[in-house]
Amino acid sequence: MKKLTLTALAILLSPITTLAAIRTETVEYKHGDQTLKGFVAYDDAVTGKRPGVLVAPEWWGLTDYPKKRAQQLAELGYVAFVADYYGDGKTTDDPKEAGEMAGPVKNDPEKLRALGNAALDQLKARPEVDPSKLAAIGYCFGGSAVLELARDGSDLKGVVSFHGGLSTTAPAGPGDVKTIVLVAHGIDDPMVSIEEVAAFHNEMKQANATYEIHAYSGAVHAFTNPDADAKNIPGIKYNARADERSWDAMRTFFADLFK
Repeated sequence: MKKLTLTALAILLSPITTLAAIRTETVEYKHGDQTLKGFVAYDDAVTGKRPGVLVAPEWWGLTDYPKKRAQQLAELGYVAFVADYYGDGKTTDDPKEAGEMAGPVKNDPEKLRALGNAALDQLKARPEVDPSKLAAIGYCFGGSAVLELARDGSDLKGVVSFHGGLSTTAPAGPGDVKTIVLVAHGIDDPMVSIEEVAAFHNEMKQANATYEIHAYSGAVHAFTNPDADAKNIPGIKYNARADERSWDAMRTFFADLFK
């Protein structure tokens, strides 16, 4: 009995800690007549408004991977909203179908930007979010998508593209890019040529943009996704070092943006 009493006393005298509770939910929204299904994640233990981060997924759609990234962002204290670019939260694990879904959107910068801004409006409207502190990240197809938001002059503090395509048919003009851009690029990515990187550099320079390009040796396309190897697609492979270092670069980038 004495032992139980002492244990109970120790519990009562121990510091009270608040445990993080990551909340997630599916959010239905509209772009014109199209019904979209996004995904939001935030830490319920955090009080007050906080920065919001839009997450643009790979061409596979709104799979578990971007949802996991959203939850990681929530653990860092942000509210994360994963955008739906295909409608009804559609996903696929078939590369052919993914290409068919992504192509018409990616090749239409106006549509790509409009879908991104529709998701951004949902993020801004969240009661947990400070609408003056917004950023966006994207992976592969999603990397291209968030760069289009930057080119469009969207009201974002920063944009991070992870192994995204860097080319566009609607390049930014002088003064168009009002956000700071960070590009995480695999040096050996066969899907983004050296010429494409150079063209992006010139585009950003001519647009008077503030930007950084972090290049990781030995990294190819989709280097942040641990499931990339399972696709058995040439030029796509996970790289743990590049994944970790690019995520750390993003964390530092955001800490500076939102300090």
